[in-house]
Amino acid sequence: MMKKLTLIFTLLIISCNSKVDQKKLHLLNGYWEIKEVTFVDGAKKEYSINSTVDYIQLDSLEGFRKKVDPKFNGTFETSNDAEPFKIIISNDSIFMKYKNDSNIWEEALISLEEESFSVKNNDGVTYKYNRFEPINITP
Repeated sequence: MMKKLTLIFTLLIISCNSKVDQKKLHLLNGYWEIKEVTFVDGAKKEYSINSTVDYIQLDSLEGFRKKVDPKFNGTFETSNDAEPFKIIISNDSIFMKYKNDSNIWEEALISLEEESFSVKNNDGVTYKYNRFEPINITP
């Protein structure tokens, strides 16, 4: 009985969270750096400096995400590796569903603004990203 109440309470809290507006999905496009990870037990890990940045490109409901290395001259070094994803909309929730040769996983998009977004994975871990601000140190 206690497990059922806990599950119902958890679902209620999740469903009361503000929903992401589908019209804002274009805001995912661009460069993002991870700022904070919140684990299921409530523990947090903050990132003040990142050596890599995520680049996301979304066209309609399909896109890709790849890691890039920012350089001091404002450019990025990258490989051709990218994780393709599709946007899935289900029960007023938005998911980023990834699929590669060895794995399938999804992240629920829980917030999306001009300068930040956050996702929660299947393990209940939440990742918060801020838009990347390049450092340009050219002589």
